[in-house]
Amino acid sequence: MKQAVKKAALPLVLFAVFIAVWQAVCVKGGVSPILLPSPADTFAYLVSSTREGLLPEAVLVTLSRIFLGYTIAVLLGLLFGVLMHASTAFKSTVKPVALGLQTLPSICWAPLAILWFGQSEAAMYFVVIMGSVWAVCLSAEDSIRSVPALYIKAAKVMGAGKAELFKSVIIPAAMPGILSGAKLGWAFAWRSLMSAEIYILITEHAGLGQLLHFGRELNATDQVMAVMAVIIVIGFLSDRLIFVPIENRMRRVRG
Repeated sequence: MKQAVKKAALPLVLFAVFIAVWQAVCVKGGVSPILLPSPADTFAYLVSSTREGLLPEAVLVTLSRIFLGYTIAVLLGLLFGVLMHASTAFKSTVKPVALGLQTLPSICWAPLAILWFGQSEAAMYFVVIMGSVWAVCLSAEDSIRSVPALYIKAAKVMGAGKAELFKSVIIPAAMPGILSGAKLGWAFAWRSLMSAEIYILITEHAGLGQLLHFGRELNATDQVMAVMAVIIVIGFLSDRLIFVPIENRMRRVRG
């Protein structure tokens, strides 16, 4: 228990120091609140927008988009990764394309998404999927390819067929790398969605990206910084509540 308290104390102290420095710069540094709002002003926006329901609604809209788009990206990425491993022809044609598309910034998909789907939810999902699927795909293929050949030979000697070999040997052995790729894909999906929500404006279903856009248009820096803080918190919680428990369980199972 003491170790857990000490572990949590340092980040809290650093956060308190950061807030104190931020407040001091705003109060004594002579910085315009339009350029840098104080922590109090930023917190005030968080409180007011939460009371009005604007911020909770935006969080729910963004989370619904990210979870659906990310789920589709992971499923497609795993499928492409498996096909690359199973088919030399598929690998030789798709992998170079995947490597090239992975380097393309996600914001580049937004204009094409608008031309194809208009200002719609489909355009949002398109940007999220195209921005994250390739990281999952390449990580899955690399993880499967890196499974020790000894495991596969031993399973074949014991009579494992192709389906059983893949299900009971290859996928479990490749799972740590696949999980790392899924975690990387989550980060790419978040960046892609923020780009899409800022660029593709759907005012009746405003997400966090739209709030960033509106804050910029209104010179409301407190709104921009507050929404950025919410995005950071969601990213931290998603890592701690989703990926860390899975990683810990995998470590326990694997010893």
